[in-house]
Amino acid sequence: YAREDDDLETLERDVREESGWKLVHGDVFRPSQNLALLSAVVGTGAQLATLVLLERSNCHNLYCMLRFYIIYCWLCKTWIKSMILTASLFPFVCFGIGFILNTIAIFYGSLAAIPFGTMLLVFVIWAFVSFPLALLGTIVGKNSSGVPNNPCRVKTIPRPIPDKKWYLTPSVISLMGGLLPFGSIFIEMYFVFTSFWNYKVPFVLFDVLFFF
Repeated sequence: YAREDDDLETLERDVREESGWKLVHGDVFRPSQNLALLSAVVGTGAQLATLVLLERSNCHNLYCMLRFYIIYCWLCKTWIKSMILTASLFPFVCFGIGFILNTIAIFYGSLAAIPFGTMLLVFVIWAFVSFPLALLGTIVGKNSSGVPNNPCRVKTIPRPIPDKKWYLTPSVISLMGGLLPFGSIFIEMYFVFTSFWNYKVPFVLFDVLFFF
């Protein structure tokens, strides 16, 4: 009984000591499972945010993702995959959406359809300007990467993550993340269209307000 009491006291003391930030200090610097994709997404977003602050004549290509990626470069050897994802993820998504919308516009004979030559010119600019600069930046960042100097050691066994609530699942967050902005924009555009078309818009505002 004395040994069991000692074990319980030791367990309670360990639980009291590992509280707050101590519970996650061994997992804070653990690299992501999809590190290449994460660095590509973060790098693309950082590039777009940086381009807003720069003049058009001083726009530089994808170098922002490198400082994030080279931190874990010694853990991930797929730097070529990361470079390709960073250089092609956002442009290909935009190009695919634009191609689908342009095909629909051509099918209906709309004047807003983009000529094929313009789309080809944009692809050539990406292939001979954006992609080589991304390759150059990746090589420079890979050669300048060093060993991470984390303030604490990463645990070998990852800490189990508790189950999320149903409203915190990625599917619900993705749905609500697009539904709420659409509702706010739709309500504003409703008043604009009704003022232009003399209240002949085939939408009911009260139904939309009730739904949201």
